[in-house]
Amino acid sequence: MSAAAAFRDAMNKGMVVAPGAYDCMTSRAIERAGFLAVYMTGAGSASYLGYPDYGLLTMTEMAENAGRIAASVKLPVIADADTGFGNELNVIRTVREYERRGIAGLHIEDQGFPKKCGHLDDKVIVPFEDYIAKIRAAVSAKTDPDFLVIARTDARAPLGFEEAILRANAAIEAGADMAFVEAPQTLDEVQAVPRLVKGPCMLNMVWRGKTPDVSLLDAESMGYKFAILPGMLFQEALGACDSMLAEVRASGRHPPPKLDITPQQGFQRAGADEWDRYRTQFRTPATQATD
Repeated sequence: MSAAAAFRDAMNKGMVVAPGAYDCMTSRAIERAGFLAVYMTGAGSASYLGYPDYGLLTMTEMAENAGRIAASVKLPVIADADTGFGNELNVIRTVREYERRGIAGLHIEDQGFPKKCGHLDDKVIVPFEDYIAKIRAAVSAKTDPDFLVIARTDARAPLGFEEAILRANAAIEAGADMAFVEAPQTLDEVQAVPRLVKGPCMLNMVWRGKTPDVSLLDAESMGYKFAILPGMLFQEALGACDSMLAEVRASGRHPPPKLDITPQQGFQRAGADEWDRYRTQFRTPATQATD
């Protein structure tokens, strides 16, 4: 079963929840915690290049990070693909590159440049036909029929809720596998999206973002099929770093970490047990005795 097929199978059994990973260690933590999918967050790109979520990463950089994350876990990975990194031609290459790296699906949005996180102000939205053409191109490019093309629209803030629903439905008609109405601003809007959109819907849960906080159980009862928590681990890591750095400056000692484990236990989370077996697996007994 492909990663994309595994994701669809999980979604058929209930709403899939995917915390956001920004590297391989956070993706392994998500897998170890028992979740059924990983979401590669674009906003978390700041973790390895130090940039804000303003569309500053190239397609290659995003695809390579998504591929590393997908290779580190057995779970399906859904990945942010920003605007598709250009026009329809760029979108086709983006889908091919993500799919080739084992990603289960991606989402493409209708922002223009400079693009930014969906929960920031002053977003630029491309014309309706430009957006739908890119969705059609994305659908045409996939080779695995189970690969998910998720159509994201950021139209709610600049153009209104009705336009966002219109674009979501048009994207579904164009062949998108799922609609992602970004940043609904009231609880009524959150509830209305799965009712008004004629296809599976995705919910983005951003702490202190524009969308009201809802429980995962409530989101599922509303009809959402997929929910992401993209910044949860990244924000927690930033807070933990600030706390530890402040404590060491104040105390002059190594503070006890929140996760109090030995170095070996830390390496085990990166797969040390598997790699330790390789130390002797390929040596003959006589060779091992002289090492």
